[in-house]
Amino acid sequence: MSSIGSPQSVRLGIDFGTTNTVVVLLDENGQPHPARFSFPHHEATETCRSLLCLWHEEMRAGRASLHEAIGAAAIDAYLEDPAESRLIMSMKSYLAQASFRQTRLLGRIMTLEMLIARFLACLMHTIGIDPAHVTATVGRPVHFAGEGVDDAFGEQRLRDSFRAAGFHHVNVALEPEAAGWRFAHRLGTPATVLVGDFGGGTSDFSILRFDPDAPQRATPLGYAGVGIAGDQFDYRIIDNVVAPELGRHATYRVMGGAPLPVPAEWYASLGRWHRLALMRTPQTLRDIADVARTASEPEKLHALKNLIDDQQGQALYRAVGAAKRDLSRTDRTVLRYDHRDLHIHREITRADFESWIAPDLHRFDEAVQAALDRANLPATAIDRVFLTGGTSFVPAVRDLFTRRFGAERVDMGGEFVSVAEGLALMNEQAASPTRQ
Repeated sequence: MSSIGSPQSVRLGIDFGTTNTVVVLLDENGQPHPARFSFPHHEATETCRSLLCLWHEEMRAGRASLHEAIGAAAIDAYLEDPAESRLIMSMKSYLAQASFRQTRLLGRIMTLEMLIARFLACLMHTIGIDPAHVTATVGRPVHFAGEGVDDAFGEQRLRDSFRAAGFHHVNVALEPEAAGWRFAHRLGTPATVLVGDFGGGTSDFSILRFDPDAPQRATPLGYAGVGIAGDQFDYRIIDNVVAPELGRHATYRVMGGAPLPVPAEWYASLGRWHRLALMRTPQTLRDIADVARTASEPEKLHALKNLIDDQQGQALYRAVGAAKRDLSRTDRTVLRYDHRDLHIHREITRADFESWIAPDLHRFDEAVQAALDRANLPATAIDRVFLTGGTSFVPAVRDLFTRRFGAERVDMGGEFVSVAEGLALMNEQAASPTRQ
């Protein structure tokens, strides 16, 4: 863990995630307490959706002021006026991608750091904390999401985003190491622990040696990570259930020629929830309408156009997420999604879902083995396995670890807050005289 600045009175752990963000405060006794986020018309929760909505409001003399909302309030603001607002999703996914530096939103050029900073400043305002008066320990994945990413570049942009939001004192630590710190508080004797931390965009696996009596409680032994997690599982359902109903297997003709496949990039974007909103451009909508004129299944192409034009992404992803959660509890479920003339009522079995995610499970297994290899340890040397994050609820994911390590060594808990709690506890340890 590396740090900048000096300690302040308020100590926080912040798990800024692709899908959700969690903030944990340490009390005067060094005990972690998750902050609760309360938005109008919504129940208070310990997680805040990592969403930012921007819109203009008219001021005196005809001037417009840029406003923002986050979390559940961002969705409400966006749905209230989707044509005049912009909903920003999965900001963390782009941190380590040098190709995305800035974008034009509502007539302004904004960098990724500026967007994340607006989200973070609003996040702190929501819980009534001035970021200038805290020391925050912030998590980062072992490997950021995306292909050909630069992890050091991603961490620097993360730091710059927090600085732009008004944080003066920031520590950065690996997220799975933080989750392990939280789990280590249950341990009374030294142990070698494998931590599996499943987020929305990345999954990280860390092997650490914990000694509750040592000045440095955790010693990292090996890390590995992959840029896939919960969002990828959503994509598998969309690709296999939703995309065929929107014309993915259709063909079309140009000037009466041979049948051509419908452009595959439309469905790749459909399956990535942070890209769907970017498809709502006049050119893309015209292209879909042009292809539909000669398509083998024109009604499905019209349904795709309507879904994009009517900005139905949130409703679609809610339906997909509900089906995925059901399959963690039952052997089968029905994905239900209706919009205009599109009616999807498709039964999905757990066996279907597990066959679709098999390539992702294989990559998880390879990453676990890579972590073991880097630690130079066999599976038998792992005393405990701790899984955290929403994807750890998926039975096939848990089975991957029980097969390799045995059910008696696999533990779960605090699936959504354990990383932030661990980050806060690392903050406390960093401030302790034993670490100076």
